[in-house]
Amino acid sequence: MSGASDRQDYNMRLAYIALLCGGIIGALSFGIRSGFGVFLPPITAELGVGREVFAFSLAIQNLLWGATQPFAGAISDRYGPFRAICGGALIYAAGTVLVAYSTSAGMLHLSAGALVGAGLSGTSFGIILSAVGQLFPPERRSWALGVVGASGSLGQFLLVPVAGGLVASVGWKDAAFFMGLASLAMIPLAFAFWTVKGTKASPVPADQSVGEALREAFTYKSYWLLTAGFFVCGFQVAFIAVHLPAYATDLGLTVAIGANALALVGLFNVIGSYSAGVLGGKFSRKYLLSLLYFGRGVVIVAMLLLPPSEIMIYAFAGAMGLLWLSTVPLTSGLVGQIFGMRYMSMLFGIVFFSHQIGSFLGVWLGGRIFDETGSYNGIWYLSIALSVFAGLVHWPIREQAIERQPVAAE
Repeated sequence: MSGASDRQDYNMRLAYIALLCGGIIGALSFGIRSGFGVFLPPITAELGVGREVFAFSLAIQNLLWGATQPFAGAISDRYGPFRAICGGALIYAAGTVLVAYSTSAGMLHLSAGALVGAGLSGTSFGIILSAVGQLFPPERRSWALGVVGASGSLGQFLLVPVAGGLVASVGWKDAAFFMGLASLAMIPLAFAFWTVKGTKASPVPADQSVGEALREAFTYKSYWLLTAGFFVCGFQVAFIAVHLPAYATDLGLTVAIGANALALVGLFNVIGSYSAGVLGGKFSRKYLLSLLYFGRGVVIVAMLLLPPSEIMIYAFAGAMGLLWLSTVPLTSGLVGQIFGMRYMSMLFGIVFFSHQIGSFLGVWLGGRIFDETGSYNGIWYLSIALSVFAGLVHWPIREQAIERQPVAAE
């Protein structure tokens, strides 16, 4: 058919350079913010506040990340990803550095919360996945998305122990300052996307407007089902990422073991995300997503039933890591598969906003319920129920490309 001619339109040298640089950007962006969980115990101890305060800052981070993601996606779709990434990296770095100078709850909400959250919208999956995905032909796109997802997880594996080591050796303030400076490395890496001026790999009519694309998505039931399922992913991932180190200390273990467990999540998710990308190119993405969510529920149940120990925490982290952000290449791939790549950054950004609403609730409720009950059990039980919900809600999704009528000239 047109596959051969389509392939000629792709600059594969640029595609692989962008894949490498985009993967490193994702590793830095996701890895640094994943390390924020190790700041929870020392910050709350020094400021003399409960866990809810810092948890609420990271909840704001997740919410602002999601709320600004569609706008960053629209900028990327219109002007190219370079501007979105550079702007996001500057805001991200400013917020992370400002954490070092935070002496009150309000400053934490501004720095670790609002600024880092807004910065993430330009440097994370919503932009990178679309920017890389559009450079690859359809038959290689799912694989490329899996590689980007795996790169973010590799950043978590590498940088969470670095954050923990810095906190232990130089204190949380200097650790935050150094991590903020390191995030500026995303700016030169963004030049790999300098020549990418907008999405070309699209079956969408060239004159489809943003408004028409939004109306099309908002009136499509499967888009809302996908959005509802991604809410659950955000709730579970954010709660575990922020509260697992503290949960480890509640079990009589050390913060270092909790940090190592988060790193292990990242390591195993390298395998999980890459595998999801590969499998997503061969099997039904919606059924793979259902299995992933059901699997998360099983892992949490097993963790609660087993006797607490260092081995148990590491086993939980490894199993959860296989299922961690494997949802991202599959979910973003479904958005592109159904609606095409032209407005993928924006449409996935809206789906991702649901993810971040879940993240906000997962992080904040984790701290709130712990402060009120002295236990995380209530959140674990809710996470199990949400796993069942998400596993079921993906089942009826229509994953075929949407059928459109030819656009008449005006």
